[in-house]
Parts: sequence; structure tokens; C-alpha cells
Amino acid sequence: MTNTQIPNAQDPNAQDPNAQDSNSQVPPVRSRPATPPLPPPATAVRPSVRDRGSRLLAALFLAPTVVGIVVFTVVPIIGSVVLSLFHWNVIDPPRFAGGANYRTTFTDSTVLVSFRNTLLFMVFAVTLQLLIALSLALALNARMPVWLRSLFRSAFFFPLVLSAASISVVMKYLFNQDFGVVNWLIGLVGVAPVPWLTSEHAAMATVVLVYVWQQFGFSFLLFVGGLNNIPKEIHEAAALDGATGLRKHLGVTLPLLSPTLLVASVVGIINALQVFEQPYVLTDGGPGDATRTVVMVIYERAFEQLDFGEASAVGTLLFALIMAVTALQFRLSRRFVHYQ
Repeated sequence: MTNTQIPNAQDPNAQDPNAQDSNSQVPPVRSRPATPPLPPPATAVRPSVRDRGSRLLAALFLAPTVVGIVVFTVVPIIGSVVLSLFHWNVIDPPRFAGGANYRTTFTDSTVLVSFRNTLLFMVFAVTLQLLIALSLALALNARMPVWLRSLFRSAFFFPLVLSAASISVVMKYLFNQDFGVVNWLIGLVGVAPVPWLTSEHAAMATVVLVYVWQQFGFSFLLFVGGLNNIPKEIHEAAALDGATGLRKHLGVTLPLLSPTLLVASVVGIINALQVFEQPYVLTDGGPGDATRTVVMVIYERAFEQLDFGEASAVGTLLFALIMAVTALQFRLSRRFVHYQ
């Protein structure tokens, strides 16, 4: 019997049957790198105590404004809309009226005339206000000493700080036909006295002038800020292209100032549609109904005739008109407003 020799593991000449031949063409198997472990699932990061304190502090600062808007704006608007559906004279309990107050409003000639007067007043007052404010802002933007520019800014803004009622009382004496200073001044050059407050057309013009004189300071400051934000390099480039004077303002300044014009026009129209003090003090809505505005009608219906339901209906219609005009402005601004 032939004895099979078993290779010794310690023999260096012994061959491992599992070992590969060095002359073999099969490449050696390379071990793959270990796959890194997957990251743990993302967990919600808790806000730190400092972040929560900052949010709480911001909420405390915003709370008075938010509460004021809700209490003095949102709640009265909702209450006025609800009250417009009732008959209420403060003394007796409210009685549901449905749309009767609105039907009365649309058939009342005084209310219709007041809406017409308010719209005419808005057109003339806002147009004149923006033109004067823009012209003065462009003139003030020219080269002049800093102290003089500050003086003009303060002088133009000062009427806005004063009460509209007090200004109207003073203006009523100045524009008096018999002993007013305005008629005395124009009389020095041979002009006959003008019935500023007793003529149908002159009364509305006087109310517009008094209103614009007090309100244009706000638009003026807006335009001054807008002009200061326009880079000087743009004007210099326009000057190199030959744009000077009116051409430069129409082609360069106004397009860049269009966002400021939008803000000034929106605020101006909203304020003009709510005009009350100037016509009430200067003319009391007269002569006749020539200067009677919508807010004057609301005041008369509510506090003179004690018809709060009809007054609320007129107020609701005025609110709808303001919202519609403002929405139209923002709609048109997509074409005419250019942002840098």
C-alpha cells in the first residue's frame, strides 16, 4: 500500500491548495472599503432659550400695535357693516332693516351729491398735492447749503403737524370776503373782492387749496427720500447721453421714483376720500351742497339725525370705494411702477 504523504503546515516547500498560482491570469480579489454607517435621522432642533426670549420680546413689542389695529380698526369696520343692516337711533332698540338703508342711500340726492363732490375733491386735491410736492422736492434736491435744505424741509412739513380744524379756522378769516387778508392783498392791485367761501365754484377751490397747503408736506418728504435713493451715477450717465433738464426728469427720475409716487398717491387718495375738517369748518358743506363730502354726511346722519343705521351704510359704501380705488391703483402699478 502506498502511503500518501500529507504536507506539513510548517514545511516551507509545502503548497497550499487554496493558494493561487503566481502565473495565473486571474487578478487578485481586492477587498471593498467598509461602507460608512448611515447618519442618524434628523431630529427637530429645539429653539434655544435665547431664541424663545427674542420671539417673546418681539411679540410684546408688536402686541400694542396689533391690539390697537384690531380694537380701533377691524372691530369698528365689522360693527359698522352689521349696524348698516339695522335701524337704530341710540334710544330705541335696534330693528332689523335688511337692505333698506342701502336703498335709501342710493336714492338720497344729498348722499349722491356728496359722493360726486368727494370724487372731484380727490382728483383736484391729490393731483395738485403731488405736483407741488414733487416740484419742491426736485428744486430742493439741487445744490444748496445743508442748513438751507433743512430749513425748507421743516417749513414745508410744519403745517402737517398742526390740527386741521385750527388751520381751517384761521383760513376762514383769511379768505373772508369782507375783511379777509387775501381780498385786502388782491385789492391793492385793483382786483375786486372774491367770494372765496360763498360762491359755489370758489368754495370748492378754496377747500382744495387749504387742504393741499396742509397735506403736501407728507408727499414732499416721501419724494425727498426717494430722490436721495437714486444713484448719482445714473444721472451722470444720462447727462453723458445728452439727457438734461425736463428730458432727464421724465426719462430717468420719474421711472426710478415711481414706487415713491405709488405710495404717495395711495396715501393721498385715501386721505382725500375721508376729508372732513376743512369743508366742515370753512363752508359747513355750502353754499348749498357744493362742498358737502361723504364723511360730512356720515356725521350729520349719525350725530345730528341719530340715524346710525343709514350713517353706517354710507360709511360701508365709502369703505368699499376706498378699497376699490386702492386695488385699481395697485393693478395699474404693474405697468407704470419700475423697481430697481
